[in-house]
Amino acid sequence: MAEANGGTPDNIISVRDLVVGFGDRNVIDGFDLDVRRGEILGVVGPSGAGKSVTLRAVIGLLPKKAGIVEVLGVDLDQATAKERLAVERRWGVLFQQGALFSSQTVLQNIQMPLREHTSLSPKLLDEIARLKIDLVGLKPEAADRFPSELSGGMIKRAALARALALDPDIVFLDEPTAGLDPIGAADFDKLIMTLRDALGLTVYMVTHDLDSLTTACDRIAALKGGKTLAVGPMSEMVKNDDPWMQQYFRGERARAAGIGATAA
Repeated sequence: MAEANGGTPDNIISVRDLVVGFGDRNVIDGFDLDVRRGEILGVVGPSGAGKSVTLRAVIGLLPKKAGIVEVLGVDLDQATAKERLAVERRWGVLFQQGALFSSQTVLQNIQMPLREHTSLSPKLLDEIARLKIDLVGLKPEAADRFPSELSGGMIKRAALARALALDPDIVFLDEPTAGLDPIGAADFDKLIMTLRDALGLTVYMVTHDLDSLTTACDRIAALKGGKTLAVGPMSEMVKNDDPWMQQYFRGERARAAGIGATAA
């Protein structure tokens, strides 16, 4: 399993008593989590547990009913508009399915955050976008292609390049390997680990991919019933006696992935 960057871990994201709901129904109800600087944290849970809802609430795309979210030491509810914008510039997001703009080329998609937050010249915008394309392992000719001309794996990498456009400290990934074949998913996991180490990133990754959890994640946070069920390395996850945890981490598919042996 990957190791987090050296040094004393400190929390780059802290979430306390988070409540998120729609109408009278709360999807998240008292969620707590700390994300350490430099780690890759995998967030898992049963279908409908609110993994993606939690991510979107943390970054402010969904309103919360209650709770505190601190990112980079800033309470996002108490921050001024200027302070919040400064924090938002220090994270990047890869949404499920990539969420690229279909009418724009890969180059133009990557340039979107740069155009929004900077006043760089067109030449610099092109240079930075092409550097990000190379960084995520895409060929130079991908720059001029539209999303409809890309494979699923290329879409994920292009979306990751856009998430990295502003050189963030934190990257939020929502099901980054969903829809990829096993080889493509493994390559993407390796890319995330390489970028974490090279760029000093902190990665918050919503996933259901057991291979990603085993290979890439330093710790895992499990959600159930709208709350934090457990947080820790894989060695602790497989020993948890919750029925869902046992089925997920020690079930047939986990054994096929070689995870069950960790509990021995």
